[in-house]
Amino acid sequence: MMEIKKMNYDFSICKVENFSHVNLDSDYCFIGKTDEEKSLVCITADVPANVIEQDDGWKAFRIQGVLNFSLIGILSKISRILADNNIGIFVVSTYNTDYVLTKKEKYQNALTALRNAGYKIIK
Repeated sequence: MMEIKKMNYDFSICKVENFSHVNLDSDYCFIGKTDEEKSLVCITADVPANVIEQDDGWKAFRIQGVLNFSLIGILSKISRILADNNIGIFVVSTYNTDYVLTKKEKYQNALTALRNAGYKIIK
């Protein structure tokens, strides 16, 4: 049985001028850089001063455990369940696992939908 771990933080998704003000010592900080932008997902209390755009009001959960790269369809199944329940997501992947963010007002519905689909929700 796949476990989903609730995250007890409010998150923000941001575009930043650069990463010089990002709190890399925060418990959660996801940065991404392309030729077009510098993105940051962080705990709302840690949003840096040099933010260009900011979208607040996100909650997150992670797929618990270390996911082997050979595993197929884990995120696809979760995103399908949430899409079928009209819940939009923003996903961040790390080496070990995936983090799924939903807007705060849809968070409990997301967890309920996943629980109803057989996922174990842990705190």
